[in-house]
Parts: sequence; structure tokens; C-alpha cells
Amino acid sequence: MPQFSPSSDPISGPPPRLRPYQTEAVKRVVGHFRASSAPAVVVLPTGSGKSLVIAELARLARGRVLVLAHVRELVEQNHAKYQAYGLQADIFSAGLKRKEASRQVVFGSVQSVVRNLERFSDASFTLLVIDECHRVSLEKDASYRQVIEHLQRQNPQLKILGLTATPFRLGQGFIYHRHHHGMVRGDEACFFADCVFEQPLRLMVKQGFLAAPKRLDMAIEGYDFSALAPAPSGLFREEELNRVVAGSRATPRIIQQVVEYAEERQGVMVFAATVAHAEEIISYLPADQAALITGATASQERASLIEAFKARELKFLVNVAVLTTGFDAPHVDLIAILRPTESVSLYQQIVGRGLRLSPDKTNCLVLDFAGNPWDLYAPEVGEPKPDSDSEPVQVECPACGHANLFWGKRDGELVIEHFGRRCQGLVDNPNPPAKPGKGRQGIYQKQCDFRFRFKVCEQCGAENDIAARRCHGCEQLLVDADDKLKDALKLKDAKVLRVSGMQLEATANGRGLPRLKVTYYDEDGASLAEWFALETPAQRRAFYAVFLRNHLRAPGAKWQPASPTEVVEEQRRLRHPDFVVGRKVGRHWQLRDKLFDYQGRYRKAAEAG
Repeated sequence: MPQFSPSSDPISGPPPRLRPYQTEAVKRVVGHFRASSAPAVVVLPTGSGKSLVIAELARLARGRVLVLAHVRELVEQNHAKYQAYGLQADIFSAGLKRKEASRQVVFGSVQSVVRNLERFSDASFTLLVIDECHRVSLEKDASYRQVIEHLQRQNPQLKILGLTATPFRLGQGFIYHRHHHGMVRGDEACFFADCVFEQPLRLMVKQGFLAAPKRLDMAIEGYDFSALAPAPSGLFREEELNRVVAGSRATPRIIQQVVEYAEERQGVMVFAATVAHAEEIISYLPADQAALITGATASQERASLIEAFKARELKFLVNVAVLTTGFDAPHVDLIAILRPTESVSLYQQIVGRGLRLSPDKTNCLVLDFAGNPWDLYAPEVGEPKPDSDSEPVQVECPACGHANLFWGKRDGELVIEHFGRRCQGLVDNPNPPAKPGKGRQGIYQKQCDFRFRFKVCEQCGAENDIAARRCHGCEQLLVDADDKLKDALKLKDAKVLRVSGMQLEATANGRGLPRLKVTYYDEDGASLAEWFALETPAQRRAFYAVFLRNHLRAPGAKWQPASPTEVVEEQRRLRHPDFVVGRKVGRHWQLRDKLFDYQGRYRKAAEAG
């Protein structure tokens, strides 16, 4: 049963009035937790009032509530919004010099709570709310996970809600598995099961709830970070950033431009690449109007500088990766980005500092001096971007019709390539498992089974993910691609080609009938070929099954060529395999196997140095 009802504590005045989307978010959360204990996510853009949603849910909760955040500013903001209801709540945060945990609702910092778990050994905690929940790691020993497991030991039916503006993590992708629009975003290993509500940023701006971002790409006067690559952690290395910005002749001119654009602006935030970079930037700004905050800035000094900026005693606030979340200064209407951002989520967090509404503020000017490639409104695909030419493309599933979003490439309006593996659509499961906690509003849904790229099990014929080691159908170990190659190389009557090219030719057989000849070449000019007929519907279906489905650069496309000439004319749609294996039959070679999406110890032709 749900753990939500109006609180019995008195309200001294009318509660804050929620906007329609905030009311809908609360309704969706309550509905989800009535049907399930699966962890859920609400996605609201920066500046959209997550604190009010948290306050309303805490007010409605029947049991005890713990609201966690990773910075004290967020703890303070969320607590203040709850108090606006005329209700009292505790704060458990060493940074705020308060460690109270006796009232029904507690707002705490995760760092303080994880060090004092014995203060939260109470089975009456029924709801855990995590602000900026994209910080919840998959690692079991991470702070948030320790708190979660501790509370779940006291109450196995604990409801867990996360709120964030950016529901993805570097190296992981989406932080939740299913989206309420009926699609899969992250994999089943995600801690959060469902995104139960999302309010798009573009809609927030259109409806007048957020200031419109006005971006200017300042590449002519900017820095060139294009040669830098993130470290394995996903972050840029400070020493490499410094090599680009330290002593750069561009910096004085950049700051001069920022100051010029700032003349008609109320508040300016500057995001620097490194501490040394920030110190140089501050030296070019008006001394009496600017301040610098870094991770080393003392807590009291930091609070004092932020208050001076909010009071408009300072116009410029320079920082290095410390004011991307938990910072609320609505008058900010100019954001200067002088650093590369590793992800669209970080870029959205930075720009979000300037999107709150404020008197006499019509928009937020975003000056990007770092050539960041992100589109503020563009949805995140979830997987790492394959290469710089890729963009989000929509791909319809042939099985369920779901409009998938994958990385891919276009030629005009035509999607000629995408990198999707499996349909992201959710379909009703006719045989729902008995496993509790997985349902949503009483209806269990499963991910569509259609795979755009796959590996076929030789035992049962099931299609598996290209990285799978064991068949999902019969549980047999799948034949390893390296083993296939190794076994073929041992045979005297086998030919293995490391494919460097593929040639298509519309030709004719001995009886003059049209045929498609496909020839594969290796780096030394050796070749293997195969032929296809496309005259009858049956032949075209066979061609799709044994050739086209694997060779399409955009698998799942509704392209059904009716002749060899049509295939040759549209060969830009096709890709070649990484390896092909042929066997000698009499005097001729017969192609037996093709390996696509190969990842193993043998070198591919494209990797030749």
C-alpha cells in the first residue's frame, strides 16, 4: 500500500503553489510507489523547482523521510522549501553545523549521514529522496549505496526516489532502465528502475518557466581543445588543459570580450578550465567586481563570496568545477564557458546556472570559448559517441514501431548508418515474472526483442547481443569469434580474409539472368565472392535474411531493393564484414561465415598502422 497521506503537522499558512508540471510529477511518483517499490527517477531541468516537488512529497509521506544531497547548499535549499509549508524538519549536515535526526523529515548531506548510520537505524523511514541522483554510483561501497542498503535493512519496502536534471553518468549512460514514455534507456543493471516523469527543457523555456538560453559560439577568439581526449575516468587531465590555456594569448582578449558583453548584464559566471587558468582570468577582471572560488576556497570565505555575488555587490564570479550544482543565483544572465565539458550533462548543469527567472531578465547569454559540441536541447543517447561525425538519429523498430534514438549519420534526410543494437521500446509481457517490485502501475512490460545487430546461437538459433558470451535462449556458451578464426586458420581447405574492401557488381549468370555479385578483398588482394538472385519475392526475402540485414549500416531500415542494379546504386547503405571464411568445395571456394562487429585479439584491416 502507498506510504503517502497528508501530514498531520499543522501548517501556519497556505502551502506554496505548485506549477502544473510539479503537481503532475508528485502524482506520478505517488502512483508509481502505490504499485511498486522499484527505485524511481523524476527528471526536471535546472531551475524548475525540484525542491518544491521534494517538499510536497515529504509533506504527503506517511512515514519518516530522509532527503539526501551531496552539497550543503542543496540541503539548505530543500529544507527551506519544506519550511515554507509551515512545517518543521531536521538538518543532518556537518557543513551546516547541525546533526539532528529526530523529526519525521530529515534533510541531510550524504557525507554526514554515511558517517553516522547508527543515527538512522529506524524502521519507520519509508521514503528516501536523493537530489542530484545521477551521483548514485553502481559501486556497492559508494556513500549513497551504503546509506541505501542500511535503510533497506531496517525497512525492505523502502521507497527510493531520485531527482535530477541530467539523468546520465559518464561511463554508464542513462541511470534508469525504463522511461514512462514506453522505452528502455539504460540497461537492467541500473539502480533506478523507472523514470516516472520528465519535463523537457525546451518546453520549460517555451512555457515561460525558464529564461531562454542564447548561445554564441566564440570559436574565433577561443581555445582549441580539439586534440584533448578524456582520461579513462572520463575527465580531462588538468596538466593537458593547462597546456592549452596556460599563458594563452587568447585569454586577455577573451576576458575583454566577456567584460564588453557584461555591460548590459546583471550577473556573470565564468567557468575556467583549471585553477591556474582561473587565477589568470581573475587578474584581467575589475578587482572590485570579481571573485574566485575553487575547491580550495575556505568554507566561510566561499559562503561570504557567494552572498556578496547574490547581493550584487560582485558582478563576476569565476569558478573551477565547484558551482555546477547546488548554486542558486537567479539574476545570473551571462555564462562564459572557458573550458571543455566532458558530457552534455555537465554542459547542461553549467548553462542551467543562468536559466532561472529574475526581474528584468529576458534571457541568458552563453558565451562558449571552448568549442563545446553539445546541443543544450538535444537528448542524450546514452552510449558514448562513436566518432565526431555522429549525431542522434531516429530509427523505427520493424517489430514494434518504437522510434529509437541512436547515434548515427545522415545523408540529407536519409539515415544511412546507426550504431543501435536492440530496440529500446517497451511492450506488454504476456508472461510477467513473479518477481515482485518490477511492475509499474500493475502492468509489467518488457523490452522489445528485436535486435538491429546480433550474434546467432549455433545451438538454438536465438539472436543475442553482439557482446554476449552465453545465449539468452538456451544458456549455451556462444562460439567465440577468435575460436572460429583460429579453427579455420588450421584447415588446409579454408580461406580466411581480413576484409579491407567489398565490391558490388550487377552481372548475369550463364543463362543471362541478372545476379548480384559481391566480392570481398583482403589487404593482399585475395578474394572470396558470393552471388544473389532478386527476381522473385522469395529470393528477395532470402537476400534480406542472409545478406542485407547484416550488411546494412542502418539495420532495420525499410529498404527492399528489387534488383542487383538498385543494390549497387545504393551501396553507400552497406558495410563490409571484418572477416570472411571460405571453404574449398571441388575446384571452387564457397563462402561459409562472416564476422561483423569483431572485437578480439586478431587485427582488423582498418587497424593497420
